[in-house]
Amino acid sequence: MAREYSSLHFTKIAFKPLHTNLFNIVLLSFFLSLGCSDLYSQDIKKKQTSIPSKKQEVKKPIKEDSIKNPLAESPTDTIKLDTIKVKKNFLNGKVKYKAEKYARIEQKKKLITLYDKAELYYQDVELKSGIIVMDYEKNEVYAGRIKDSLGNYTQFPNFKQGSNVIEPDSIRFNFKTKKALIWNSRSSQGEFNVKAAITKKENDSVYFLKGARFTTSKDVDNPEYYFQTNKIKFIPGKKIVTGFTNMVIEGVPTPLFLPFAYFPLSKETSTSGIILPSYNDSNDKGFSLQNGGYYFALSDHYNLTLLGDYYTNGSYGINAQSSYANRYHYQGNVNIRFENNIISERGYPDYSKTKIYNIQWSHSQDSKANPNSTFSASVNLGSSEYFKQTINQVNVGSSLNNTLSSSISYSTVFHSVPESRISLTATHSQNTNTKVINMTLPTLQFSLDRIYPFALNDGAKKGIFKNINLQYNLNGKNSFVTTDSLFFKPEMFRDGELGFQHTIPVSTNFKIFKYFSVSSSLNYEEVWYFNTIDKHYDDQLSTVVTTDVKGFDSFRTYSSSTSVGTTIYGTFNFGDDKIIKSIRHIMRPAISHSYTPSFEKYYDTYATDGSGTMQKDYTRFEGGMYGTPGMNSSNFVGFNLSNTFEAKVADKDSTKTEPKKIMLLNNLNFSTSYNFDAKELAWAPVRVSGGTQFFDNKLSANFGATFDPYAIDNSGNRIDVFNINNGGSLFRMTSANLTMNYSISSTKEKKEKDKNDQGKRNGGREDDLFGSNIDANNIRKSQFDEDNEGEDVVSEFFRSKLPWDMTFAYSLTYGNNNREKKITGNSIMISANADLTPKWKAGISTGYDFVQKGVTFTQLRFERDLLSWRMAFNWTPFGDSASWNFFIGIKSGVLSDIKWEKRKLTNQ
Repeated sequence: MAREYSSLHFTKIAFKPLHTNLFNIVLLSFFLSLGCSDLYSQDIKKKQTSIPSKKQEVKKPIKEDSIKNPLAESPTDTIKLDTIKVKKNFLNGKVKYKAEKYARIEQKKKLITLYDKAELYYQDVELKSGIIVMDYEKNEVYAGRIKDSLGNYTQFPNFKQGSNVIEPDSIRFNFKTKKALIWNSRSSQGEFNVKAAITKKENDSVYFLKGARFTTSKDVDNPEYYFQTNKIKFIPGKKIVTGFTNMVIEGVPTPLFLPFAYFPLSKETSTSGIILPSYNDSNDKGFSLQNGGYYFALSDHYNLTLLGDYYTNGSYGINAQSSYANRYHYQGNVNIRFENNIISERGYPDYSKTKIYNIQWSHSQDSKANPNSTFSASVNLGSSEYFKQTINQVNVGSSLNNTLSSSISYSTVFHSVPESRISLTATHSQNTNTKVINMTLPTLQFSLDRIYPFALNDGAKKGIFKNINLQYNLNGKNSFVTTDSLFFKPEMFRDGELGFQHTIPVSTNFKIFKYFSVSSSLNYEEVWYFNTIDKHYDDQLSTVVTTDVKGFDSFRTYSSSTSVGTTIYGTFNFGDDKIIKSIRHIMRPAISHSYTPSFEKYYDTYATDGSGTMQKDYTRFEGGMYGTPGMNSSNFVGFNLSNTFEAKVADKDSTKTEPKKIMLLNNLNFSTSYNFDAKELAWAPVRVSGGTQFFDNKLSANFGATFDPYAIDNSGNRIDVFNINNGGSLFRMTSANLTMNYSISSTKEKKEKDKNDQGKRNGGREDDLFGSNIDANNIRKSQFDEDNEGEDVVSEFFRSKLPWDMTFAYSLTYGNNNREKKITGNSIMISANADLTPKWKAGISTGYDFVQKGVTFTQLRFERDLLSWRMAFNWTPFGDSASWNFFIGIKSGVLSDIKWEKRKLTNQ
């Protein structure tokens, strides 16, 4: 049943004189007082009922009776009737309503009663409830629950005005004053869910609540925790101000209380605010406050977080983090950390003081922003000891990794003829063991697209001559080699080197005898240096002195290469009635030749002593970033054979008619070479490598081995004697390796977000074989994948289908360079994560080294989902990285400061 109120409309009524139709006048006045003139006019609409909305006056001329007054000389007295007026309408718009059982209109009481699944829409108010009673004379509406057949209350009111939604037991609302009285209201504001015994709505923007509780729990009627207060002033979208507030956990009041509380609310994605520090203590640094600071919500496109740590022994740390994004243009983040670490106290033998820092910057450009130009950055630089000594982060993968690298690049394309490209790149590579830093500021790369001088622009490029093409490439570097302690100091820039490399490759490819592919190239290279060396004997120092020579110098080289290859297919059929129906073997043999002449003209000699004895040749370009010209010619012939094996087997699914393809060996490669210009040891060792995958590509295995045809002497040096002629086998296996990786999970594919992105960014691994990354700045983040959406999790423990994943890695290396025949490496690593129950998560990363006979890095991870809360424990029980961390706190970001955490990191 659905009806709609609209403005009152009148039909034309022909009035007769009063003395002839007095009954009609009385009847008209009665209906007009009810606001129902349509009933009198017999123009009743069955699907639409109208209520007067404007002040109307009905004036009709009434014929007068002329009564002669004998006492007066005036002709007559005039009898006048009062004008009949319609009462003012109480509604200012259309009212739409419907109900399941009935919608009753009581004209005398000015009431509309809707019962069972009742709905009412008026102005910006939407009201749904079991029963709704609207008094359109007082402009009020009442809504409440109804009982079902079992006597239980059902169909609770749902009151929505604008963007505010309230779900009470009952509500009384005045459309004119906008005031409301609400019993047991339930509403959501951001991450807060609020329930109050009585709520008084003062106006559109202010609510007063009595006997209220607010929580971030999803179930506001039975929350696992809440804040209880008797008085609340609530301004939607802005703030909540409370009186005396007590925290209640599982129905038990706690000693945690506040005399008053203020909670800011905002419809914005983020707001600025203070970040409360966490308390901790350490044996060698004392008591501390960590990760306290301020969050700046600067704009919708970027933010800033400033954090600090302070220890009572004088240690401190500063951290600045910023994320920025501009949709369809770019996004990135910056993380800068500085720590002043003091261990023990001055005067004690174990006292030490170090200053360490780390700078991370990641920037990526949207491909839609500019199709011709791109800018990207991936920076990870700082102190070599940072990840080993930091007090705020644990990541064994980062601490074991001995290389930090960075790259900032800009590139653009010029749509010329031919097309050209240019890029500028700043790179950084840092060895954390040797503390040597290599940096280029910048690297210039310029290239011209291929030019086919003997082919038309639109013509086919077939044959030797039409396929001849050339390119031009320019590479320039401003390179610096320094150490950790001299990074970005004047000494670093003083020893900088500048150089340019020009290359012009000319190549072609064609077929011979239909089945053989031939590719040939001629390479010209020219190198410019601005720093060279000079070696001479110094009589005063009685030694050979190497001096740097500033100024322009260059050398030019050229080389050629040719390769011939083909593809051979072979199939072994076993019959359609066999499980293995056939095996396909693909061979790709190739023979290559490369030649580089001698450039001994760039070599000089120098005296080694005062007698004038000359030393062997040297080149002034030694140590150059683009290498040196070769003194000896090289004339190599290379041999390479790659193999692939596939099988067709009967599919387990009998409904499928086609056999299933299985990869037996992805590749099996053999390679070696022979140098015609070598006077001895002309044959290079034979290298064998291969790889394959098993179990639906979940297990990957790769292997390799090196076989040397030459024998070695008692000192382990190669000699120009074949091993078979020295009493050995045809080949001597000098090394071998085997690696296997296996990943499996309860889902078909492991999700991308499961990867340890921060660990990889720090320079470690993207998986958790070396444990998950622990960042004390963001300990609230789960160590596991919290998104179990779509998983079939049932309540019975033994029938539960719970998410899990496992990563397995095995490595084996064999060494026999000096006939030691020794296993140099043999280790296994395993990482596993599983949901023990729908609320308990556990993970482990561990391994065993069979050579060193010891357990490798081990990390245990536990986490408990407490609905609105999260409890986590991370423990590395032994080793140099031994540490543990415990955390319990509210998940919601708005109450992130309500937490308790305790930890002992590696250096504490």
